[in-house]
Amino acid sequence: MGAAEALGNVIDTERYPLTAPGGAGWNAVVSRTRDELAKSGCRVLPDFIRPAMRDALRAECAAVAPRAHYDVETVNAYNIDVRTPLPEDHPGRITVERGNAFVARDHIPAGSIVQVLYSSGLFQRFVAACFGLPRVHELADPLSGLCLNVVNPGMEHPWHFDTNEFTVSLLTQESEDGGAFEYCPNIRSAESENFGDVRRVLTGAGDDLVHRLALRPGDLQLFKGRYALHRVAAVTGTTARHTAIFAYSERPGVVGSVARTRQLFGRVLPEHLAARGRAVRGDRLLD
Repeated sequence: MGAAEALGNVIDTERYPLTAPGGAGWNAVVSRTRDELAKSGCRVLPDFIRPAMRDALRAECAAVAPRAHYDVETVNAYNIDVRTPLPEDHPGRITVERGNAFVARDHIPAGSIVQVLYSSGLFQRFVAACFGLPRVHELADPLSGLCLNVVNPGMEHPWHFDTNEFTVSLLTQESEDGGAFEYCPNIRSAESENFGDVRRVLTGAGDDLVHRLALRPGDLQLFKGRYALHRVAAVTGTTARHTAIFAYSERPGVVGSVARTRQLFGRVLPEHLAARGRAVRGDRLLD
């Protein structure tokens, strides 16, 4: 089976013609996605995964969910040490418990739907075009390139910013209740932290800045999380919320930091130790 055929078996290529890059349908989807990302930093492609494949998608990810690294910890929106000295009114002084967990890439089977998608050249070409990039690269990180985010009942993934400018995710299992994705588009920029509005949101006084999404299994989300404060609200009921996260970079060879990797996965590998000190950032924002 060729790469295009394999992708077409999983993705609704009639609606999202990833197997015909540069064609009229492909260009239309890419153009609309770029427009939405420019306006709000977020674009959801509903029913991206064919209905016939959603049960398999859910089952494959649910099977590895028990391998998630759990470590409920006290964090702030910037994912910096909560003991960091900060001014009295700084939003980084507001702390919450982070209760979501991550399954690392090396626990996700090579033939699973999310692994096939993540490594697909056609999928990567589409993602790059949507974000207006010449190309994207899989992370060289053996743990965080592709992972499963697990939010169990009673837990949440609290307000935070991403360290990378763009994120691609796929909801694989919907929670029974709760678990809405909430975000504040462009609440900060590369030039300004805008601590005042961030503090308003964190203290519950900035609801006018919050957008909410009710994602469904099979929906693909493209998101610019570097400048958008965002969270997954508390999950209720009896069913966990599962999301596959496809991490790409504009440059090859990217490996996560030792501290952040240990925080997310509870372990580091030789690749992380070897890459220590080589991180390059494109801005001077706090996190």
